[in-house]
Amino acid sequence: MDICSVLTDKFLRYVKVDTQSSETSGKSPSTEKQKNLGRMLTEELRDMGADEVYFDDEHCYVYAKIHASDGRKDGKKLAFISHMDTSPEVTDENVNPRIVKNYDGKDIDLGGDGKYILSTEKFPALKNYVGQTLITTDGSTLLGADDKAGVSEIMTMAEYLITHPEEKHGEIRICFTPDEEIGEGVDHIDLDKLDADYAYTVDGGAFGEIEYENFNAAGVRVIIKGVSVHPGDAKNTMVNASLVAIELNDLLPKNQRPDNTEGYQGFYHLTDMKGTVDEAEISYIIRDHDMSKFLEKKALMSKICDVLNQKYGAGTCELQMRDQYYNMKEKIEPENIFLIEKAKKHMRELGQEPIIKPIRGGTDGARLSFMGLPCPNLCTGGHNYHGRFEYACVESMEKTAKLLIAIAKDF
Repeated sequence: MDICSVLTDKFLRYVKVDTQSSETSGKSPSTEKQKNLGRMLTEELRDMGADEVYFDDEHCYVYAKIHASDGRKDGKKLAFISHMDTSPEVTDENVNPRIVKNYDGKDIDLGGDGKYILSTEKFPALKNYVGQTLITTDGSTLLGADDKAGVSEIMTMAEYLITHPEEKHGEIRICFTPDEEIGEGVDHIDLDKLDADYAYTVDGGAFGEIEYENFNAAGVRVIIKGVSVHPGDAKNTMVNASLVAIELNDLLPKNQRPDNTEGYQGFYHLTDMKGTVDEAEISYIIRDHDMSKFLEKKALMSKICDVLNQKYGAGTCELQMRDQYYNMKEKIEPENIFLIEKAKKHMRELGQEPIIKPIRGGTDGARLSFMGLPCPNLCTGGHNYHGRFEYACVESMEKTAKLLIAIAKDF
């Protein structure tokens, strides 16, 4: 089996399936179109000979098992998990991936018209891939490597283990989830059906990254009610809801925006804003690795809404805030740190020194860890997620698939 060609074929097929999730639908899954990929993966798993393949058609989860090789039936059960949805921030309708072979280290004109340039100055990590093969967007959509790279790597691992029965491995579980990008990826997961003792999500970035710290996360929506009157008679009467939304944003600390933070620094991220004089709506995500700082950020958001309600009248700002997930570190250290050590060992065998770094985001594994399934995160080989400048390195994806195979054989 040519792992690279199998993996690339899967990835190019999967990214063409529109699976964008929605933060506003109120449904689960948030979009029906995610089921199209779920059904495709279910059929492929059955065709390759995976065990106990099941598609939850109501909630859009794919489950499968690869039973242990002879003589390995007493080991623990290990799951590999990736999400099928893509970010709502940029469309993934009609994804047209471009393949850049033997990358020369120069800027890449994504659409050929100079409108979107994948620049080495803005994205210096490109220089790490000279001579390798990149898959990029054409500038009109995101790519979907987050997390269809992870899906492709797990599917390639599964096909390899099934078609190479001489390779000894433990009990392996596979699960693909919906709606991870909106913080709802494991809302309806059936842990009894998954039937795993430990897991890895495959949802990270550059090859070499291993993550078991992530943000504490909350989503915020503020509905602002204004008072609309004729502007000629507006003095001391009009309350412009759109201007109140702008004022709310200006009261948040400017040094705690994503473009001003890194490492362990948290942030407030304005994700959506719309409005008229009469009514406006503004949405944020709040993130911080440190729980005390996370709570402080939420308290400040609440205080700002209280101040604006005092200034413009009760009910001007309706705050809706909900926690999405928490930092998994406390569930990995110290009892389950062996999951990190196994990944590091096999990463080194593949010639890569492990890069242990905090996730500046979240993953299904964070919530799963708090649900009793310890679940750190592994790399996928992708970069610049959630936007038009997203790309993936084929060689990195191949190494990730080999990493998953090596870990599977170690259980």
